[in-house]
Amino acid sequence: MVLPIADEPIKHVTSPVVTWLLIVANVAVFGLLQGFGFDDDFTFAFATVPREIVTGRDLVTPNRQVEDPWTGQMLTAPGLKPTPISVYLTLVTGIFMHGSVFHLLGNMLFLWIFGDDVEEAIGHGRYLIFYLMCGIIASLAHVFTVVGVEGVDSEAAAVPTLGASGAISGVLAGYVLQFPQRRVLVLVIRILVWVPAYVAIGIWFAFQLINGLGVLGEGSQHSSVAYAAHIGGFLAGAALIKPFALGIEAPPEPAVTEST
Repeated sequence: MVLPIADEPIKHVTSPVVTWLLIVANVAVFGLLQGFGFDDDFTFAFATVPREIVTGRDLVTPNRQVEDPWTGQMLTAPGLKPTPISVYLTLVTGIFMHGSVFHLLGNMLFLWIFGDDVEEAIGHGRYLIFYLMCGIIASLAHVFTVVGVEGVDSEAAAVPTLGASGAISGVLAGYVLQFPQRRVLVLVIRILVWVPAYVAIGIWFAFQLINGLGVLGEGSQHSSVAYAAHIGGFLAGAALIKPFALGIEAPPEPAVTEST
């Protein structure tokens, strides 16, 4: 697996205030509203549930006992809680929530590396709308994949989904289309190496496709990762970045220094 660590620094004309605010918002929601992942009532009320989106009806389920497949220990799985807003708004609230500290940190790393340059390329306001649209489309891609494969009344359709991954996937697509040659520092098997953005992000997207197709073959209940959201968000970003960049001159690519 290729893990981006940083991208080639460029001089920004403006500060990436929207990217900073998105990171702050994600961290604040996880810490203050989700109780660092321990407030199940909030998380299971405001996450996106495929069956709710398709039917338009709030779904409340009781807690249930499940067996840990590794230890055999019986654990309590939280049920879905009442959603005090329209269930359709969970398509937005869900993209600001995370399942664990590592889930949050991984997403914020990607947003920190790639978001500022996309924001610089299309402007603050457009970037915010672009980010939210990619996130919503990503969530819908997951919803309709689950319902299409498993059925609206299936157990999988009642499993909540959350995370900024779909929106950030759209940012990755915007980045690679705007700056395909921009160098990205990646970690590959404990080795740091600079590669063009189209290589780093291309490998990432290929990984999503391969795993996403594998999940479709097995059934969506066999994966805790919403690969359809990642793919849907990326395709949304690829389709939207050029219209959002209309009328804005793209920042120049940094000059490449040849080593001697």
